Amino acid sequence: MMFGLCIHPVWTRTLVRRWLHQEMLLWLFLKLLALGTVVALFCELGIYYAVILRCDWPPLKAQAEPQGSSEPVLKALFLADTHLLGALRGHWLDKLRREWQMERAFQTASWLFEPDVVFVLGDLFDEGKWSSPEDFKDDVKRFQMMFRHSSSTDLFVVVGNHDVGFHHEMDWYKLQRFEGVFNFTSAKVVTRKGVNFVLVNSIALQGDGCSICTKVENDLQQLSLALNCSQQHYPLYRVSDEECTGEDSASPEEKRLLFQEKYDTLSLEATKKLLWWFRPRLILSGHTHSGCMVLHDGQLPEISVPSFNWRNRNNPSFLLASITATDFTLAKCFMPRESTVITVYLAAGVMAINLLLFHFHFWQWLMHYLINKHKST
Repeated sequence: MMFGLCIHPVWTRTLVRRWLHQEMLLWLFLKLLALGTVVALFCELGIYYAVILRCDWPPLKAQAEPQGSSEPVLKALFLADTHLLGALRGHWLDKLRREWQMERAFQTASWLFEPDVVFVLGDLFDEGKWSSPEDFKDDVKRFQMMFRHSSSTDLFVVVGNHDVGFHHEMDWYKLQRFEGVFNFTSAKVVTRKGVNFVLVNSIALQGDGCSICTKVENDLQQLSLALNCSQQHYPLYRVSDEECTGEDSASPEEKRLLFQEKYDTLSLEATKKLLWWFRPRLILSGHTHSGCMVLHDGQLPEISVPSFNWRNRNNPSFLLASITATDFTLAKCFMPRESTVITVYLAAGVMAINLLLFHFHFWQWLMHYLINKHKST
């Protein structure tokens, strides 16, 4: 007895169509997956290398001369105003997006440039002045994770008004809590390769006789011998940002605003004291979130370092400095713009939608519809 299998042609065509449809869906899925993977890798990793690689350590004048220089060169990286959100006003998406941005930018710069020392010029946290002990510990843990560094790099921080509060909000508990974690004192000297830096708690330079202010001023007077660099959160006294230039300077509207002493800048009196005590050759500050270079007394440069956080500006930046005991040069390094990353993701989204529309023949249907409508009219 013989048995045979008969397959109807209609069934065959149906099976073939189903197989082709499934294969096309698989190819569509693979295309979308490949597009998403490439875009995500670029926006979350590659773009940081592409942008930060444009920067490099600035050469010193002596290095360009034929005989060169025998002085050791200190390579320092400066950033400011990271403003990590806390438990009170923090939003999980903002934390995830902006903290990842700062972590990737810092880790990329650290790997590419291998600085000897990193200085963070205040306002590490956005809510430090309000944080409970538990929340403060969590914020510190996140900061230390984001700004982890090799054992060959030293990291120092300066206290800012968002870390311990403005002058009237600051107290010994909040100040000592910050100092205990970051080994910071309100008047501290750091010396590396023959270069002296004085780290100043500029919030305490109000001159009103408060207990913290009195101690800080006394400590600064004791440290005022043979120091040649100053770093703090508050800028020295200036009327406004009107004379500031550069693509990371304040907006035209902000430049027209007058600064308030002891809030936006140090007071004129405190500024004169610092300049008299230390006679520094360079001053670096944060607080304004915008870049600026000011000459005090016509010769002493003060550099305001912009915020490192996308939440505060679209084009964050940091400084690279080559410093010796007698010379220094600075280079400004920009990070990826948030608007660029958003634009790339939107463009990828448009491409993905088009792939879907082409797969389901939407454009063909639309063209046929328009042609038929035109013929009917």
